Amino acid sequence: MYNSFNMALSALHKSIKFSVGDTIQVVQKIKEGDKERLQTFEGIVIGIKGRNQGQTFTVRRIGAQNIGIERIFPVNAPAIEEIKLVKQGKRGVRRAKIYFIRNKSPREVERIYSRAGRREKAKKK
Repeated sequence: MYNSFNMALSALHKSIKFSVGDTIQVVQKIKEGDKERLQTFEGIVIGIKGRNQGQTFTVRRIGAQNIGIERIFPVNAPAIEEIKLVKQGKRGVRRAKIYFIRNKSPREVERIYSRAGRREKAKKK
């Protein structure tokens, strides 16, 4: 799905649809020598870029000692085993790219999402 400025707002991977603002878990195959293992990366989708085969998405999480970790994944990468939707983001966060959360603490991000949820509820009434 694209907004009026042609920015990607959602992506589709093996029938799992996710959008900017969703919390997802990416399970990826890692090959080390002759062994293969699965590695998971869980975080908030802060941006989706591109179309079709070249589409990528950026996932951000807070690691140890409050250090932000971001990874960019191609949607159609064969190394991605599966994507699990952990928590759906609120629709009231009105951005195609939510890069502004880079400067916010996890507590402030939760506050933004709760405010967006209240705004959406007020719209429906």
